[in-house]
Amino acid sequence: MDEQLLAVIVGVVQGVLEWLPVSSEGTVALVLNLLGNADPGAAVQFALFLHAGTALAATVYYRDEIGDVLWTLPDLSADDPFGEGTADVSFLIVATLSSMVVGLAAYTALEALVSELAGGAFVALIGGLLVVTGIVQKVAESRGGIDRRTEPDLVDALAVGVLQGLAILPGVSRSGTTVSALLLRGHEGVESLRLSFLLAIPASLGAGLLSFEGLGMAPTAAVTALAVSAVVGYLTVGALVALVRRVAFWGVCVGFGTLALVGGGLLLL
Repeated sequence: MDEQLLAVIVGVVQGVLEWLPVSSEGTVALVLNLLGNADPGAAVQFALFLHAGTALAATVYYRDEIGDVLWTLPDLSADDPFGEGTADVSFLIVATLSSMVVGLAAYTALEALVSELAGGAFVALIGGLLVVTGIVQKVAESRGGIDRRTEPDLVDALAVGVLQGLAILPGVSRSGTTVSALLLRGHEGVESLRLSFLLAIPASLGAGLLSFEGLGMAPTAAVTALAVSAVVGYLTVGALVALVRRVAFWGVCVGFGTLALVGGGLLLL
């Protein structure tokens, strides 16, 4: 297949799947392997590289929120880092550091730990978790609601950071794991997406830089794929957030979870 056409295809795949509860990295690597006959190692490297494109998309989409977070940095206090007004920035710092530690360890063991079977199992697991989360949300709504958390705390940051670090492995959904964790901790749907996608920015940029060498594709094709993933990512993240604002989040969870279960089952076959 023509390399530029392949670059466009994988850019679209990354831009769409980055925000869904399926592994964009695993899917991009699979497409590169099937359509481009890429070496599995090079395919995973390029899939990681494309995260920089969707990180740019999230940065542009959440530019106002990022500005607000940076504005609160001088107000951080060691005595009460998760206090009113500074909880978001503390969450992002702690979660980013913990995901960095876990992600580097997972990246080191990548070849030994990941297989097609494991990838399918991970995708199906996240799908099942999202379906269960959606059902819990629906039951809670019918019984008058659950206790909602308005600010993230240290437990949220550590749990989400560890899960995001594990998402460097193909087959592990970053958005699926982090959003599910925040929902189960009592955060509202749109807020869970916001925190998850803000957290994705430093992690995705780090993954892109980490995999910059050995992409196995010409520089012009790599730039094309990166640009396409950024544009498509910007368009799709807006559509997803708009959908969550209009539709009950429990329905979104069940729908996306079912999709992930089907995808994981197909990978296991």
